[in-house]
Amino acid sequence: MPDDIMSDDLLFDDLSRKIESKVDNKLISKSNRGGLKDGFKKGKVINEVLDKPTVMTLYKMITDHVIAYVNGAISAGKESVVFWGVDENDANVALKIYLVSTSNFKKREPYIIGDPRFSHIKKGTKNLVYLWAKKEFRNLTQCHDAGLPVPRPLYLTKNVLVMEFVGTNGVPCKSLLYSEVDEDDYHQAISIIKDLYHKAKLVHGDFSEYNIFKTENGLVVFDLGSGVDLRHPNAQEFLKRDINNITKFFNKRGVLVDNPDELFEELVK
Repeated sequence: MPDDIMSDDLLFDDLSRKIESKVDNKLISKSNRGGLKDGFKKGKVINEVLDKPTVMTLYKMITDHVIAYVNGAISAGKESVVFWGVDENDANVALKIYLVSTSNFKKREPYIIGDPRFSHIKKGTKNLVYLWAKKEFRNLTQCHDAGLPVPRPLYLTKNVLVMEFVGTNGVPCKSLLYSEVDEDDYHQAISIIKDLYHKAKLVHGDFSEYNIFKTENGLVVFDLGSGVDLRHPNAQEFLKRDINNITKFFNKRGVLVDNPDELFEELVK
């Protein structure tokens, strides 16, 4: 084996051990949560997430004092895994790690191509993943700056996005899907769609009961990677779909809803 490859592997193993050591020393038990098993401890890694570049990125975030340590995974999807992290002030943060090895991001090109904010798209899955992470960070920033209820974006590097943790002690708030909902929740959801459009100048693109937290202080929308600028050629098509999706959800829950077509016309006029 060439010396450069051997030294690279040794560096990777060393970084992995250091991260594991930090997690082992400070890990907060979640045995009663019934959640996903820890993503780092005792070598139980999620291979698609913790590839060599991602481990190095996380280790650099620790040495740069962006985060203090990382607990286990709290949610997993086809395109990303979210970990519960803690910063050096002992505040909970959410670490969204986008899967560089997944092919699902190729299906996300329609949400990028045509958005004037991202006119230069480099070829390759890794570049597309990095761009998607950058896109979600920018969408969150636009929404937060406009006063919308979203997780506050804190830091972005490569395929790792750090956000405010919406929940308590490593347990995220429930989404609308798993919550009791009422007419007030419906009106809040519609208000968020309107504020996205008029204040943040965005369309969510994937607005549904899966991507909205119900908190003690009201609804909080997340997963904004699909969000597009209003100048995107399919922005109004995505907007109409968002309105229809959330209307169907509340209607099925027995909440009195407005006509989605009339809502759309009122919003865009």
